[in-house]
Amino acid sequence: MQRAVIHWKCEGLSEAEAHRAVLPTSPHMTMAGLVSHMRWVEHCWFEVLLTGGPAEGPQFEDGPESADMMVEGIPLARLLDEYERQCEVSNRITASYALETVGKHPGYKADQTSLRWILHHMIEETARHAGHADIIRELLDGSKGYF
Repeated sequence: MQRAVIHWKCEGLSEAEAHRAVLPTSPHMTMAGLVSHMRWVEHCWFEVLLTGGPAEGPQFEDGPESADMMVEGIPLARLLDEYERQCEVSNRITASYALETVGKHPGYKADQTSLRWILHHMIEETARHAGHADIIRELLDGSKGYF
């Protein structure tokens, strides 16, 4: 449900609104940036840390800490599609492992992190950022509400 809230909060936004920062101290915390961040968080926890896949993506590069939120010029529809596809990958991975399975990536302490813990963490992470999306949307155009 929290993943759906992320999509819902983006409905009807123009590209300018989706890429507009509303918090002066967080210039990359845009709706588009938040969607991108969520896509890469899904990728990191399920594909990289749990399954041991290659550590690819902006958070693994030698760039700024918020590189996964730097999406100027990338259409919101593309970011939402990438997030949805990444969630589908995460769902397939989750369905193919036992909850007690621990992470396999050799470069991180994921060998102490179970799929059960990752799922709890992702609920927390997604809900936290769904709340951010709610606030961003209200600051952008006054829209508020919950399903």
